[in-house]
Amino acid sequence: MRSHVLGVFCLLCCCEAALLDRQLPRAIVASAQNLTSVPNNLAETPCRGVPLDFVFVIDSSRSIRPRDYEKVKTFILDLLQFLEVGPDATRVALLQYGSVVQSEFSLNAHASRAEVERAVRAMQHLASGTMTGLALQHTMDTVFTEEEGARPAALLIPRIAMVVTDGRPQDAVEEVAAEARRAGIQIFAIGVGRVDMNTLQAIGSEPHSEHVYLVANFSQIQTLNSVFQSKLCGGSDMCEVTDHQCQHICVSSPASYRCKCRLGYTLNADGKTCTGTDYCDLGNHGCEQDCVSTPESYVCRCKTDYILNLDGKTCSKVDHCADGKHGCEQEAVNMENSCVCKCRDGFTLGPDGKSCNSLDLCQTVDHGCEHRCLSTPDSYFCVCLEGFLLAEDGKRCRKCGTGVMDLVFIIDGSKSLGPVNFELVKRFVNTVVDSLDVSGSGTRVGLLQYSTKVRTEFPLGQYTSVRDVKEAVSRVQYMGQGSMTGLALRHMFQSSFTAKEGARPGVQRATIVLTDGRSQDDVVEWANKAKNAGVTMYALGVGKAIEEELKQIASEPDEKHIFYAENFDQMGGITNRLKSGICQDEPSDADLCQCDNVVMFQKQATEKMITLTRDNILFPINPYAKYDISLSLTCLLEAMTLRLENLERQLRHK
Repeated sequence: MRSHVLGVFCLLCCCEAALLDRQLPRAIVASAQNLTSVPNNLAETPCRGVPLDFVFVIDSSRSIRPRDYEKVKTFILDLLQFLEVGPDATRVALLQYGSVVQSEFSLNAHASRAEVERAVRAMQHLASGTMTGLALQHTMDTVFTEEEGARPAALLIPRIAMVVTDGRPQDAVEEVAAEARRAGIQIFAIGVGRVDMNTLQAIGSEPHSEHVYLVANFSQIQTLNSVFQSKLCGGSDMCEVTDHQCQHICVSSPASYRCKCRLGYTLNADGKTCTGTDYCDLGNHGCEQDCVSTPESYVCRCKTDYILNLDGKTCSKVDHCADGKHGCEQEAVNMENSCVCKCRDGFTLGPDGKSCNSLDLCQTVDHGCEHRCLSTPDSYFCVCLEGFLLAEDGKRCRKCGTGVMDLVFIIDGSKSLGPVNFELVKRFVNTVVDSLDVSGSGTRVGLLQYSTKVRTEFPLGQYTSVRDVKEAVSRVQYMGQGSMTGLALRHMFQSSFTAKEGARPGVQRATIVLTDGRSQDDVVEWANKAKNAGVTMYALGVGKAIEEELKQIASEPDEKHIFYAENFDQMGGITNRLKSGICQDEPSDADLCQCDNVVMFQKQATEKMITLTRDNILFPINPYAKYDISLSLTCLLEAMTLRLENLERQLRHK
């Protein structure tokens, strides 16, 4: 009798323990104590669960000893035993990473488990750094693409990445891991030894209790096989064992789940809650300007200063000039919020905003200025746009880049730009090239593009005209991967300024580096080597570019060599200031006092003028020019004397 009671008691205890185990979340950290009891006997035949696109991302850093590296390979081989590998079943890819990422085989490389096993056994230890973020970027950008064997997203084949690491990454992982998860990749993060748990949680998918694991050493990693056998073979319904918090419907997938809304509702950004249908979002409302949803339909509305037409869809602008009370002397223009007066060509609007006055001399005479004409109270003079110098006739403008220079562009071709912005970058390069005197004996131009690798688009010695360089730039194809700026600087320093690439001894060397974000490797070493070797470095940042990194790249002073734009559409401002910097053709202070250069001194006059009076004759001098204030009195008097002689000749001629 006692034995029967004891048996019933044990049965109840077991049932209660099983129930508690089902209710509690699974442990994130798998220590040696709680895993040594897990059996390691795998299924003799592969499970026939849902087909997967499965990628192993393996840490191959120098901190992993050779015997531990073999244990990782054994762990992979054991996991393969319960995967049904094949083109129509589970496809397997593997990459390992250290300081670089090395793809061992892609998703479409092997059609059977035996082929995959042979490739795993043939792996060689990299024994270098720990660039985990770079490996995740490569996994998302390259491995999970249809070209590499991933099946189309429309087929809803789960995409799973298993990351195994034993240390802290040497680059940022949180942002790229989050981007990968948003792209639909489920990430398992397995840490071995003294791995920071926060780093693992930044990598792995949620819930972390189902995706993040930490074992004490590489001998313990084998204990995870049975855990993953259950997960990947569909052994548990994730919607049942997790607190999914889906407002409407929970849909399970291997080792994870997703929330779904009922018909007529859309999933919110939190991935959990649902919102009723927005009828304006259906796209068939026909409203010309604004659509406003109502609980059961929608209504069209117009913007400020517009009225809704009788059709209830289109809008007409309110004509503020229609009442005839504007008082404009010449023309009245209906604007967004008011009626504005405008004058015809040859006239300017008076201070009252209504009357029109005749324009200055530049508007009323045939001044002949090639670029711009600036009026004085009783005369005018010609000036040139940035990147050009005024010719000896005082009217025509010539390009600035008449000096000799070897110039190499280094442009960012990373995925964060996108094809549209990359075309804006190419347009930027051609705008700068337009201001240069490109020839075999003048300025030579080369171009590098970089992402996770560096590609010489054309070297310095290949093209000898502006037209040829611009055509070559227009043919450049977008790379669209990672961002290894340091690697590009290294290539520039070691290869671009060599005689083989077309560089010339004794010629000024300059590099223009354009980037839109943080580099995935170090830029300091090779930037400093280039600057120490005499290369003038310009750093151009756009969008999320890092100021400190731009300073590390650029030559000093920063204000002359660092440029920044909020976005690619605002690069025009960078272009003009950059051309002004690299196209300066100013002689030294001493040279300006030579008779041959007095005319050049006079050509530096611009809109802002200091008026000096001598015998009632005005002398325009640019107060912002570099050499105006620093000129010696002798040089200044020489220039003024020549100016007087010119004016006297003009008066005699008249």
